[in-house]
Amino acid sequence: MQVIAAMSGGVDSSVAAALAAQDGHEVVGVTMKLWGGPSDTGCCSVADVTDARRVADAIGIEHHVFNFGEDFSAKVVRPYLADHAAGRTPNPCVECNRHIKFDRLLRRAVALGFDAVATGHHARVVQRPDGARRLARGADAAKDQSYVLYMLDQEALAKVLLPVGEMTKERVRALAAELGLRTAAKADSTDVCFIRRGERGSFLAEHLDLTPATVVDTSGRRLGEVPAVQTVTLGQRKGLGVGGQERPVYVVDADAEAGVVTVGDRADLLVESQAVRDVTWAEAAVQGPVLAQTSAHGPPRPATLEGGTIRWRSPNRRVAPGQSVVFYEGPEVLGGGIAA
Repeated sequence: MQVIAAMSGGVDSSVAAALAAQDGHEVVGVTMKLWGGPSDTGCCSVADVTDARRVADAIGIEHHVFNFGEDFSAKVVRPYLADHAAGRTPNPCVECNRHIKFDRLLRRAVALGFDAVATGHHARVVQRPDGARRLARGADAAKDQSYVLYMLDQEALAKVLLPVGEMTKERVRALAAELGLRTAAKADSTDVCFIRRGERGSFLAEHLDLTPATVVDTSGRRLGEVPAVQTVTLGQRKGLGVGGQERPVYVVDADAEAGVVTVGDRADLLVESQAVRDVTWAEAAVQGPVLAQTSAHGPPRPATLEGGTIRWRSPNRRVAPGQSVVFYEGPEVLGGGIAA
């Protein structure tokens, strides 16, 4: 097959490209230029593009840069800012996968005559007895990325290769070292790629009109004030300016429009059900019992889907609006949506 290998400049995508070439595919490495502003992490820095190019040279494949900056700003950065302005907690990595890696890049690959796109995600594509495909958890549970790829449908799953999904991260690094790839010991990226480490607040302040909010307890008693309600998230404990309480308090609601942040006990975060919007499925829509995962590496919990509502088998911590909820059947992804 003719394959585009999405090369972010990290070790996983480097090994994925090398494995695709070793499997006999005609591989071309592509690094996506996504962000023109300051960046020191992820796949958006100049150093990452350089690393990807040098790895491609070492593997013996062509390397190109695709500029998807306008798409990234429109589909990832601006919605990220809009979510914060509305008091939601966005997941830009999910939206980048949804709109850029597995839509814009995939469509470009098909238009250029390629058969598939290979990435370095730790997940697997499995084929069921009826011929349908599903995304499944990667072999390395600690690095599994199926949660952030839940939006892949049958069309995408038929054109995606995930070469490192059957490997542990330790084995990926060992193989990179064996192949002499410069990314073998490179640290993993964990931050939002278009924001410098530790500068989320200043980034939001540069692009949004941040407004203060009154902090109250669940009875409405005023406890203090936060300087920017747009930076507050559900479940937050620190930075609330309400020290001296008898016991720890958590954000249980943040109303950006009213300018009010409500804090309470850990128990006040527990809910029996929660609405989910913008649900997508690997195949047909599912109703009934599922396992629902509410964070990238959190435990999946038993629940029942009823329309656009999750009903938890036992009370569960409310998911911050804007975060993803992913539905599993065993290790396989059924689909997912956004907490409302």
